[in-house]
Amino acid sequence: MTVMDMTSARSSLGAATPSRTPYAVMPVRNGRGLVALQRFARDAVILELRGRIVSASTVWSMWDHEPRRAANCIRFGPESYLDPGSRPGAFANHSCEPATALFREGRRLLVVALRAIRPGDELTHDYSTFLGADDVWTMRCNCGERACRGRIGRFDRLPAATLARYRRLGLIPDFIEATATA
Repeated sequence: MTVMDMTSARSSLGAATPSRTPYAVMPVRNGRGLVALQRFARDAVILELRGRIVSASTVWSMWDHEPRRAANCIRFGPESYLDPGSRPGAFANHSCEPATALFREGRRLLVVALRAIRPGDELTHDYSTFLGADDVWTMRCNCGERACRGRIGRFDRLPAATLARYRRLGLIPDFIEATATA
């Protein structure tokens, strides 16, 4: 069983929402990030990351003139990425002990709570869950967590226990898993 039932994700995202946004872009440890403004139970859908779906070649071309924008693109399929532009997804930061996970459902990318979240908690996810074995991008980590890995990179290089846990929870999409055997 994965960390959440996607049927409940569909119904909770489509349900009536409060009049205010349940998160904000605010100053955090590493610049600006997404911060919860209300409580969320484990498995709650917090938001849908939106943006343009672009090709891998488009992202590669961004590195020359918009490297920050290129770095914010999230792998969305074998050869496609979600470019959040200046939308909230551009502020979704990494943590080696993440509060949330990303789940792709059709053409939607959902941010789901991995644990109970309190107002003021940063809504982080582990970037490695969307970095295939064929990805070359890496980043020095400064998440500040006790279990910080120091470097963020492809999913297949995660510590064995972390990788096993992420697989058990269904946090690594099939198209990312497939890159290890390609």
